[in-house]
Order: sequence, then C-alpha cells, then structure tokens
Amino acid sequence: MRQRKNFKSGKDARELPRREEPPPEFDFDLFKYTKILGLPILLALGIAYYLNPAIFTDAIQAYMGYSDNEMSRIMPGQDKPDFLADAHKRDAIVVAFKHAWLAYERDAMGDDEYHPISHEGTNLTAAGGIGYTVVDSIDTMLLMGLHQEYSRAREWVANKMTFDRNATFNTFETTIRVLGGLLSAYHLSKEDQIYLEKAVELADRILPVFNTPSGLPFTNVNLALREGRIDPSWPEFVSSSEVATLQLEFRYLSVLTGNSIYWEKAEAVMQTMKRGLMPHGLASIFLNWQTGEFVLSAMRLGSRADSYYEYLLKQYLQTNNTEVVYREMYSDAMDAVHKHLIKKSINSNMVYTSELIPERHPNGEISWRLTPKQDHLVCFFGGSLMLGATTTGALVHPVSIPPRPEELSESGKRDWKTGVNLIKTCMDTHSTATGLAPEIAHFRIASDGIGLDPRFPSDWYIKGAHMKPDELPPYDSRYILRPETVESLFLAYRLTGHDKYRNWAWEIFQAIETHCRVDTGGYASIINVDEVPSRKEDKMETFMMSETLKYLYLIFADARVLPLDKYVLNTEAHPLPILDIPPNLLS
Repeated sequence: MRQRKNFKSGKDARELPRREEPPPEFDFDLFKYTKILGLPILLALGIAYYLNPAIFTDAIQAYMGYSDNEMSRIMPGQDKPDFLADAHKRDAIVVAFKHAWLAYERDAMGDDEYHPISHEGTNLTAAGGIGYTVVDSIDTMLLMGLHQEYSRAREWVANKMTFDRNATFNTFETTIRVLGGLLSAYHLSKEDQIYLEKAVELADRILPVFNTPSGLPFTNVNLALREGRIDPSWPEFVSSSEVATLQLEFRYLSVLTGNSIYWEKAEAVMQTMKRGLMPHGLASIFLNWQTGEFVLSAMRLGSRADSYYEYLLKQYLQTNNTEVVYREMYSDAMDAVHKHLIKKSINSNMVYTSELIPERHPNGEISWRLTPKQDHLVCFFGGSLMLGATTTGALVHPVSIPPRPEELSESGKRDWKTGVNLIKTCMDTHSTATGLAPEIAHFRIASDGIGLDPRFPSDWYIKGAHMKPDELPPYDSRYILRPETVESLFLAYRLTGHDKYRNWAWEIFQAIETHCRVDTGGYASIINVDEVPSRKEDKMETFMMSETLKYLYLIFADARVLPLDKYVLNTEAHPLPILDIPPNLLS
C-alpha cells in the first residue's frame, strides 16, 4: 500500500527545465577510419576472445548487474533454479504473523486498526469501522494454511461485517485493502460466495465516486449514503496514485460478475489520464477532478504517484498482455523516469530516484527544482522494473531465470539494470542502527552543505534525525512496518533465484523482530531507525499482515505458491489471477 502525503499544487505546467544544447558534432569520417583501423581491431578482439572469453562475458554481466555466482545460474541447461522452500525461515514468518494476528483478535477483533502497546483497537470513523485489518489479513492466512484463524475471520466477515456506515472513507484505501482483500479471499478460498457478495455490495457503494464531470473518482466516499466526497484538504484535486490504483480490483470484479460497469468506470479514468499526460510522460501528483487535467505539482515515484506507475504494468499483465495501451503507457513512463528522475549518488554512484518540484517565479515563469529525496515507498520500484523488463521488455516469452541479455530489448536491459541497482540502494538505506530503513532518505549532492560529516553515510542521510535527547525525531526517521523493500526482494528472488535476496529479506525480518516486536503481541512502528534501543509508536499498520509478512513468507516459500505467470498482486499485496477476458467485456 502506498501512503499519501500532502503537497502544494497550482496551475498546469507543460515544460521541464531547459536542457543544455549538445556539443557540436565532430567532422568524423567513420567509414574512412573503419577501413584503416577496423580490420586490426577486429583481429585483436578475436584473439582476445579466443584467449580469454571471460573478458567479454564479464562485461555483459557487469552491465546487467550480475555477479559471477549469479551468472552461473544462466548457463545452458540451468534456465530455472530450484525454488525450494526454506521451511525453517518460512515457518518463522508464520509464527510472526500469528503473534500479530492473535493479539489483534484478542484485543480489537473487527476494528479497523490496532494499537499493540495499549492493547486497543480504533476505527477510521466515529460511525464505526468496516474491518480493514480483518479483510486485509484473510488471504495471508489462506496462503499460510492457518485454518483456525481463517475460520474465525471468515465468520466475522459473514456475520458481523457491515458497510452501512454513515461516514467518509478513503476511496483508494477502501478499494485496495477491503475490496481487494475480499476478491483475493474469494479466489484463494476456491470461490466462497460470501466474499463475492460482500465485494459486489462494497463496489456498488463505491461506484458513485465516479460521477464527476471528468470521470475521475472523488477522494472519499460515504458508504451508507453512496456519495462521493471531496478531500477537505485538497477540495479541487485528486491524487494520481489514488485514481489510477482502482483498476485491477474493478476489472476483476467485472469478469467475476459479467457486469462491465465496474471495468468501464475504472478504465475511463485511465483514458482521461492518458489524454492529460504532459509531453515528457511523467504524471504530476495531482489532477483537477472537474477538468481531468494534471495540475502544477511535484513529479516523483513516491507518495501520491507511486502506484500509478505500478498499475500501468500490472494492468497489462492482468489482462494477459492483451491491453496494449497499458504496455505503451508503461514504456513511455519508464523512458521518462529514466530521463528525468533516475540519478546516481556523488560518492558511490548509487542509483536513486529524485523528485521534480515546481517553482513559480515573480515574473510568472515556472522552473523545476530537482530534489535528491527518495521515499521508502519508492523501494517497490526496483522489483517492478525487473518484472517489467522480463515481460514488456522481453524479446522472447518466457525468459530464462534470470534472463539472458539477448532475451531482453534495449529498454528491457536498461530497466533490469536499474531495478537491480535500485534494490541495492534500498538495502543500503537499511544500514542504520536498527537495520531498518527510514521513511525518507535524502541523497548527498555537492551543494547540500553537509561536507564530510562522519555522522552521515557517504551517499545518503536522514534529514534531522540526530536530534537532542529531549527532541522528537522528524517523520523522515520513522519505520512504520513498510513492505516496499521486501516486495522488491520477493520479485527479484522469483526472477533470478539468487540467494542474496533471501538473505537480505531475512536480515530485514530479524531487524523487525528485534526492534518492532511487542512482547505481549503485535508489532509497533519505531520513531527513529538510527536509535537503539528503539522508541516504539503504538500502532501496527494493517499492511504489516497484508504485505510485509506476506512478502516475507512468499520469499521463503516454494515458488509454486503464487507463480508470477498466473497472478498479479495489487498494491496491498492481494493476489488476483491473470485474466482471460470474456469478449463481451472487451472495450
């Protein structure tokens, strides 16, 4: 799940900062020099390859981000590594899930959120909750084989869940967590009708949010009154990620019910966004819900934008590679991301993503400021890029595991390499006192004024994290049980078979156990990842059981559990099957 944040926005802008003109071309007669130098060079290269072919294979490996040990897996006859379960570590994840779930069930069953230190539950509205934590957790129980826990959760859904709440709920959160959870539970339970009935009821209550002049859904919904509601903080706007992260769920519901209205409403959003995209191909974080146009606001891969990019790829995969428009939108977006947002750190050439922040000048001109800031949320992107490289960027289907360079297009090799390196960067942000990554990392640039302060890593730092003992650390330094890094590790492991991804996942799990586990049950956020002993915050986000522990479980489980060619996982890690679309539902 991608968490939201608030940022200012204004009028639309349609240009990025000017680029420097390329240097003039040299008058170089390539053909003439090739005739003179080409034959000796080719002979020398041929002799070098004969004497030591590793020179060339090592260069290819380095470009693709492979180590020697990793490349051993892609020699002829080894296309598919053995993805056997690591039973000891897999079962330790199950124990952790039970530690979280049983505490919630004991203290707060049915409540939307859980506070493990105070042993209390809370709801998102004064009118009551709709079981966010219950529904978010059911498919994890099914995957883990926790039959007793699942039976009690199903009974709550069947007999106590109600959507008749005269209160405002967030459209996006309710869709990805509750609707997505119900649909996944329906599929994994072998089509238990109670889940489909609840999903249809919830979707019907949500549908009125699309009744806007542009078709972009309202940010909020009153489930009892079946009315869309604006976000009071941003009454004119909706965020890109929120309106573009409903499609997997609504499309699947149309296939299950034969009712195309859910698909039509969600797909119309994508048509509006495609028309409104600016020439550079990036989505700013806000749109005007009345006009359907993007407005002047930040461009990034973090909050309010992240799952827009995630769902471009996943919509193409969900429709069994038949909706080419999503492949095209995804490819264009990845070109733009690489052109404008992918950067390298000044010391170690560490790959990270930056943000473009608009600035309006007194004379009315607009410029864009590049900010070396990366949300932890962005750490989903490494695995997503690798998945895209082996699907939209593949020249053959299926590709080897891991893919051979010749199996990928140039853009596929680019995306694979960036994905591998971005995962390394995200793992580096776990190099803290607790072994957990901060909510936000800032990357060092020549003008940041930090110099060689030994308190900070050479490439990135947590802004304001080193406070006086009586001061509260900034939001940037928190770890709130987020799943994004382990999400990428799951995809990377399934696409390569490399044990290093399992090893990294185990390190993260051990850090969570050490610093976030509450002895009486549950897990808590911590307010400063660079402080030991850690100070806990009394909240366990629902995505701890829905995403973080699920992805950890899948990393150590047998790869026959949710194979990537059969499933896509929504942004809350609810698995949905890849679809064969009935002809009557095709637009």
